Amino acid sequence: MSPPPPPALTQTPPTPVNPRKLLDPVSELDHNQFWIFGYGSLIFKPPSSVAQAVPGYISGYVRRFWQQSHDHRGTPDKPGRVVTLIEREFWKTLGDSEAEFSSTDASNRDARTWGVAYRIKTEDVPAVASALDLREQNGYTIHLVPFYPASSSLIQPIPSIVYIGTPDNPAFAGVEHPDTVARIIHESIGPSGLNKDYLYKLGEALEKLHPESDLDHHVNGLIRRVKELEKQKELEKQKQNGHDANN
Repeated sequence: MSPPPPPALTQTPPTPVNPRKLLDPVSELDHNQFWIFGYGSLIFKPPSSVAQAVPGYISGYVRRFWQQSHDHRGTPDKPGRVVTLIEREFWKTLGDSEAEFSSTDASNRDARTWGVAYRIKTEDVPAVASALDLREQNGYTIHLVPFYPASSSLIQPIPSIVYIGTPDNPAFAGVEHPDTVARIIHESIGPSGLNKDYLYKLGEALEKLHPESDLDHHVNGLIRRVKELEKQKELEKQKQNGHDANN
């Protein structure tokens, strides 16, 4: 039985921060303390010239594989799926089938989006900025968020830049059933490799990051679904090979 079609957006997406390049928020950040928060591929494929890497989380967002990838894990004709962040208050209006596993309760498994914040070496900020703007060009814009380090020795939040594919960007796929997302990830490939490898590497990175960081129901559920699709494909292949051998 095929999954139901995704529900239409019930509200207008929140107005995003004006799109800007990484070096634009000069007045907001001290370039001697220039931090970038990674919640997707930046966790397992960090930027260059990192002076410090700190595991931790941000609040007020939900991580979802709802961003189309035309240039890395898919193609323009067959885009893959990669993660973006959805503002939690807006996400609650979308009718996500996984909403029952997420709440605003700070103790809930999905209340925090775990990742890694990277402090970039001051002298290399322009080069790293240019590389990341190119890497994240497919629908992502720059936002400033408070990042909370996991270490108890670092109590104060760190102002950090983050790339987000907001719901009004052309590559935003919208609300999709996890079965649909899993099928797309299982089938997609792009210049950066198999879409499923992106998913698996993210899951592995979150598992190693922090005792709480591997409790992302959405990511773990997709891994389980894609691996099941792989098993089904292998069984079909074995069945076909047995059929051919008997003919």
